[in-house]
Amino acid sequence: MTRRLLVTGGAGFIGSAFVHHVLAHTDDSVTVLDSFTYAGHRGSLEDLPAERCAVVVGDVADPEVVERLVADVDAVVHFAAESHNDNSLADPSPFLRTNLMGTFNLLEAVRRHGTRFHHISTDEVYGDLALDDPERFTETTPYNPSSPYSATKAGSDLLVRAWVRSFGVQATLSNCSNNYGPRQHVEKFIPRQITNLLDGIRPRLYGTGENVRDWIHAEDHSSAVLRILDAGEIGRTYLIGADGEKSNREVVEMILGLMGRPADDYDHVNDRAGHDLRYAIDAAPLREELGWRPRYRDFEAGLAATIDWYRENERWWRPQKAATEAKYQLVGQ
Repeated sequence: MTRRLLVTGGAGFIGSAFVHHVLAHTDDSVTVLDSFTYAGHRGSLEDLPAERCAVVVGDVADPEVVERLVADVDAVVHFAAESHNDNSLADPSPFLRTNLMGTFNLLEAVRRHGTRFHHISTDEVYGDLALDDPERFTETTPYNPSSPYSATKAGSDLLVRAWVRSFGVQATLSNCSNNYGPRQHVEKFIPRQITNLLDGIRPRLYGTGENVRDWIHAEDHSSAVLRILDAGEIGRTYLIGADGEKSNREVVEMILGLMGRPADDYDHVNDRAGHDLRYAIDAAPLREELGWRPRYRDFEAGLAATIDWYRENERWWRPQKAATEAKYQLVGQ
């Protein structure tokens, strides 16, 4: 049977990737709810079939909008979030409004209507691991958030778990590692380096660049979320990762090599406050129990395809670039 899905934050990076994935691989229809802040991009939803994809401009923190839309769908996939760590350090208040109150409004609406709910979260809720620690995050790793962003995401995760236990909400959760791929805002690490190089600007690396992230292509994240929505155990948290651990320095040097530049052609800038050292995901339950496998297992190949996308889609990212770099320059980054 086809479903009617409400995808919150569906004009953002990973939300729009999921919308494209659903329309390409299922017969489901999608309603996107997005407030179109600076991170939402109408161009990310271009050329999608209008008969299967409707876009509503609205805020998950508005209970009336949420109630009206949830009443008319079979499932909600909740991507909407304020998500940039640097912004949360400058002003945490939008993160509390969207990530906590927005999630609360959705949970109350799906509770009233008995609607299936999937909550998208991040591995940053677990804090960080030592660089020489062989361990990875699992679904039982204690929460230890480091920033206002990750603290509000941890809070939203706990709300979902409480609504499952207290009210029987039919929900699953997923905590994913760092995403990369097409249509990611240029404030983020990988697209910022790519677009700087396209503009003839040397990449900038926080601190020593030793911080490690576990990278996954947004298409693989999307396929994992769809698999959890279809077959996940209610109340369960699934970690999504693709064994893509790389230091920030390795990533910058790989981008430079793929773009024909010397590997040391970058600058170091002051480290970010509270900068987590290492993230690493153990996605074994997702693979063993639900049979999910990532498509982009070769990070360098996925990165090369991402570079090609930014090179070929300047019209998409160019309007964001100047304002983004101006913000970074104000703080010397």
